Amino acid sequence: MVENKKTKNLKEFSTSADRFEGANLLCPGCAHSIIVREVLNATNDDLILSAATGCLEVCTAVYPYTSWDASWIHIGFENAATAVAGAEAMYKALKRKNRLLQPERVPKFVAFGGDGASYDIGFQWISGAFERGHDMMYVVLDNEVYANTGGQRSSSTPIGASATTSPAGRVSYGEKKEKKDMMAIMAAHGSPYVAQVSPSKWKDMVKKIQRGLNTEGPTFINAVSACTTEWKFAPEDTIAIADLAVDSLVFPLYEIIDGHELNITYRPKNVIPVKEYLAAQGRFKHLFKPEFKHILDEWQVRVDKKWEQLQRREEARI
Repeated sequence: MVENKKTKNLKEFSTSADRFEGANLLCPGCAHSIIVREVLNATNDDLILSAATGCLEVCTAVYPYTSWDASWIHIGFENAATAVAGAEAMYKALKRKNRLLQPERVPKFVAFGGDGASYDIGFQWISGAFERGHDMMYVVLDNEVYANTGGQRSSSTPIGASATTSPAGRVSYGEKKEKKDMMAIMAAHGSPYVAQVSPSKWKDMVKKIQRGLNTEGPTFINAVSACTTEWKFAPEDTIAIADLAVDSLVFPLYEIIDGHELNITYRPKNVIPVKEYLAAQGRFKHLFKPEFKHILDEWQVRVDKKWEQLQRREEARI
């Protein structure tokens, strides 16, 4: 990890001026703004940012206004990683040719995308950027659905969730597929740092963001971003839902270093049943009908198995 004097301590972080303004059109209670604010405020470095088409982009840059107090580009649904990787490559080329006007200013390169733009449509672009080894960070705002285009399921949508293209009904319990393990996929790319975070555990989140920014090479952050609209809960409950996600171990918080060293960074003192997390969201309400009880049981088994695997891997350091 590269030492960076511009990394903020937690006190500086909490009192610094925002580089992501609160005036935007995101839904009340949307976790996107919380996560993005913490990424931008984690460092005093200059930032070169890109954002895929999605909720974040359409709600923060309605011409002639912008919420971004940093260099930012909106690019296509699929290629936020390519845009920021191109900027990083250009910076390195100008540096080699001694053509930088202010060579003492060393920017950080960050791309944002939702799960649709990251797990699905833009995956090949992210994979290519990581394979080429660009010095950048990719942040997934994971709300487990195509929230900006009508609530369609993505490969991040968990089993049993009702979405517009995987609706629950008399004979269907909703999404049939298990959520894609994006953390394992990105670690398998040999990334020097991948981490899973939640805005409800902000100290853990900021430390991981800072480590990602200060690590040379392509790094990856997967952030649970509770969606009041598609998950169907009250806007004021966003952080409570995020807490349920991590305390039920549905969204465990951990990091993987150099593709193999796994560290669990948060262990709930009181692990709650998965059904408490599911019961708090309207997208899962049908699972509590008698005919779908087996899906609740399957959920718990899968989460327990995944947690056991993470703990074994941490102990083995493999």
